Amino acid sequence: MNNKGRDALLFILPLICFVILFILIPVIGTLLNSLRQDVSFMPKRFIGFTNFVRLSADQKFWQSVLFTLVFPAISVFLEMVFGMVIAITLNQTLKLRGLLRGIALIPWAIPGVISARIWQMIYRYDYGLANYLLKFVGIGPVNWLGSSSGAFLCLVMADVWRTTPFVAIILLAGLQVIPTELYEQAKVDGAGPIKRFLYITLPLLSPIIIVALIFRTIDALRVFDIIYVLTGGGPGGATTSLSIYGYRFYLLGDFGYGSAISVMLFIFALIFALIFIKAGKFGRLSV
Repeated sequence: MNNKGRDALLFILPLICFVILFILIPVIGTLLNSLRQDVSFMPKRFIGFTNFVRLSADQKFWQSVLFTLVFPAISVFLEMVFGMVIAITLNQTLKLRGLLRGIALIPWAIPGVISARIWQMIYRYDYGLANYLLKFVGIGPVNWLGSSSGAFLCLVMADVWRTTPFVAIILLAGLQVIPTELYEQAKVDGAGPIKRFLYITLPLLSPIIIVALIFRTIDALRVFDIIYVLTGGGPGGATTSLSIYGYRFYLLGDFGYGSAISVMLFIFALIFALIFIKAGKFGRLSV
């Protein structure tokens, strides 16, 4: 190894150590733990894929898988749409544009648990803001979290409100590196706003969109805090994500089964990340 290679290795050595200590070792440890019977007050022993066979017959597990897949599909889609609208708006020449950008980040700056508590108070049946506003149109009160569909929509709304600013800021950063000359030339050629968006903004912004999709999808797949605070996984397990379901087994002391659920969540996240990366490469080739 020459001096340049040695210097480069020394520069990235802290990052390599960080990845090994805080990412690779915990992942391997969880994977190995999923192959064991690891229950409190019982001897640990290797049982192979028994925990995963147990998962295949667990109806509550499949119910949580369904929620874990449907929730990101809806929430991330809405976040991308609203985030794009906000990003394009903030990219315009506006008065107090810096202040508006700061205000837009407020929901994302609020910790997840506090954000969930805010929405919990909004959805309260007796004195919540949502039911208070419904009184003016002669509706209600509504038990927002009392039904499966209502609880699901409430969770989506809370998640979209909190994380749309994150998507908007990422997309805004991408918009600002697109040369304005392209838009000016398109205007001269007679292209309207829709055509400029479809043929300039979207193709050039596609790598940033893929990054936002990967971050938000993985984050939505492992959603925990807003569910834990707002619904606890109810009613009837309808809003139980894989994170919540695995957490319950950790509380019960069944660490092997809980680790198997965590491994399945990791696999789902990896599959989605690979799909988006593949789609991003295909999109760049198409453009």
